[in-house]
Amino acid sequence: MSTYTDRELSIMEHLLELRTRLMWAVIALVIGTAIGTIFTERVLGLLTIPLGDNVPQAIAPTEAILVYFRIALILGVTIAMPVIVYEIILFLLPGLLPSERKYLTMLVPGAGVSFAAGVAFAVFVMMPGMVQFMQGFLTSIVENNWTLQNYINFVTFVMFWMGILFEMPLVIFFLAKLGVVSVAQLSKARRWAAMASALVAAIVTPTHDPVNMLVLMVPLVVLYEIGILLARFAKPKTDEAAETMIA
Repeated sequence: MSTYTDRELSIMEHLLELRTRLMWAVIALVIGTAIGTIFTERVLGLLTIPLGDNVPQAIAPTEAILVYFRIALILGVTIAMPVIVYEIILFLLPGLLPSERKYLTMLVPGAGVSFAAGVAFAVFVMMPGMVQFMQGFLTSIVENNWTLQNYINFVTFVMFWMGILFEMPLVIFFLAKLGVVSVAQLSKARRWAAMASALVAAIVTPTHDPVNMLVLMVPLVVLYEIGILLARFAKPKTDEAAETMIA
């Protein structure tokens, strides 16, 4: 790990710092993916439950293998997320005090929990309704027989982005920590946040039906409110520096 100082880093030092952070994030991802392979078959079985008796087919020799490692990668991201977020934070906030770093070690595990919660929300709340809607769509004209790769690509796409979206409260917290946003600004932007949540729900929800869009929009609004709550505990670094000078 690099040693941080209060001086301004040069461009080369920033690049070296970025390389170090990326290296640790990639190592964490590789280890997480290796651990994820232990649970991949069980997760694949879980993901195919919404299909009922319509078992997807693998029509290419490498299709099952690609699907296997795609699921393992999603599990790896979930496991490695605390380390990834920790490295991102240390790169964005290089001047953290020892007390702040200790605070981060208690907070960043929430990144893994948040991502896992988003993935679980996609699997257990969103996917059953989505799959049922798509299986029953135009059945008088179309026979919906999906391939394994197409189905898993669709499912993991939703899982990944739901995991990312569930990181919203932590993102808001660190934006407040950086002094980019304030609680007052976030509170005033509630209406815009609701509109943005509706837009994101329309983009991320592949079926684009109102029910599934609402299922996604409501949690996004709740996550925004949680972010405002966390922002109240995030004292911007500029304020801390001012208090240190006064002291």
